[in-house]
Amino acid sequence: MFHERPPQQYQRLPGDGVSRSVWASLLPRRRRMALRVGISASLLAADLVAIFAVGFAADVAYHAYIGDGELIPLTNSMNLQTAGFLSLIFVLTNLARGEYSIERCLSQTPHLQRRATLWLMAWAVALLVGFATKTTQDFSRVASVAFFLAGLPVTILVRAGTVAMVRRSSTSGSPSASRVHLVGYEEDVTNFYVNNDVEALGLRIVGTSYLRRPEPASGTGNAETLLAEDLDLAVSVVRFLRPDDVFVLVPWSEPADIERCIDAFLRVPAALHLRPGTMMDRFPDLQVARVGRLSGINIGRRPLSVGEILLKRAFDVTLAGIGLLLLAPLFVALAVLIKLDSPGPVFFRQRRYGFNQEAFGVFKFRSMKAAPDAPFRQASRNDERITRIGALLRRTNLDELPQLLNVIRGDMSLVGPRPHALAHDRSFERRIALYARRHNVKPGITGWAQVNGFRGETLTDAAMESRVQADLHYIDNWSLWLDITILFRTIASPRAYRNAC
Repeated sequence: MFHERPPQQYQRLPGDGVSRSVWASLLPRRRRMALRVGISASLLAADLVAIFAVGFAADVAYHAYIGDGELIPLTNSMNLQTAGFLSLIFVLTNLARGEYSIERCLSQTPHLQRRATLWLMAWAVALLVGFATKTTQDFSRVASVAFFLAGLPVTILVRAGTVAMVRRSSTSGSPSASRVHLVGYEEDVTNFYVNNDVEALGLRIVGTSYLRRPEPASGTGNAETLLAEDLDLAVSVVRFLRPDDVFVLVPWSEPADIERCIDAFLRVPAALHLRPGTMMDRFPDLQVARVGRLSGINIGRRPLSVGEILLKRAFDVTLAGIGLLLLAPLFVALAVLIKLDSPGPVFFRQRRYGFNQEAFGVFKFRSMKAAPDAPFRQASRNDERITRIGALLRRTNLDELPQLLNVIRGDMSLVGPRPHALAHDRSFERRIALYARRHNVKPGITGWAQVNGFRGETLTDAAMESRVQADLHYIDNWSLWLDITILFRTIASPRAYRNAC
């Protein structure tokens, strides 16, 4: 049931917008829609201004660098022409993905990954078009590189700033907040307020309609009759309040009641939502997906799409090939040192699990005394089996360089979860939740766990859990920019060398 002036049962629900005046929330729909469109347009304009500003600044800096001191006309700025093309790709893609909506700003999904991926894609398209039209020679390479390098952090900072402003202003009292009406049984509505901070959700709850359950002792009637009466009243209230969205909080364990709620509220001009329950809250990007003619709620996609797999593979093969050519003299020198330091082969090859738990042989420079028949034992600090040159190789990560061959063969990637020995995989998979999910992508020579210091001996399950959580973070947040960042930190960050043994 619904009351304009709520009784005691409403007063103990502190977030209920109905406890304030209903009339105060009846902001004209056109004004609210205009305000929301204005906010989206401001977000779009911020991106346009940022891209054009960086392009022009790069041109000015370039001319200052070459010393001609000439202030070029805006119409002759090649970087501004590039900025126009880039902004067209950038803005249209963001519009198609709904990036400028208030709801996207309020979501908890990372913005950095999407911005970095889109910026790289926009430049890739620009270079492809320039190559196809033979116009790349018209652009200054220095100014273009400066534009590319400066543009990414600037667009990320602009997005972070605009998102922060939208989140601060999007409270339940904001005129742009979505006006929501709740429908459900008393215990479900109560749980909604207990489990959610309504202010943080950026919603304005303009009304709540309770559904009654029959009480046999008091003879209040059968369930179907009560539900029909309550839904008729709720629909009338929704028509009066004209909310933007109606949330049905009836639990999924009562499908017949949900069906009747759907039939009732499809008759009113408001978006209708089913609240799937707290279990679904752990999946921030839920969407209804079709596979053939079958529909389902998609709670997780493949770790990498087909396009991302091809992009990552091209990146891996290119860098691994260049690395093998440039590092060939170092390979020869290290091979000689290993042979002089102790008898045995130069390379050590061990079976590891890779993508989809398929076993492969991983290459490493031998850093221990040769003992082919010895049982597996993880290396530990001050391990007597480690040779003198082996200790240096392990501290500097040089023992991993032969895995560039695994990258070329397709067994591994430059960046990904580190492959563990088969015995370790079998042991930890039984004891650590989601451990096997590490095998949903190709293993890497380096990874997010390694550059954050999670490497070396794992004496406890807690140590391995920290490593696994870092690996899963990488899988869930992959981007080409993240791979580049990890490769850079593998070389430059002191944390990447921590705990080596």
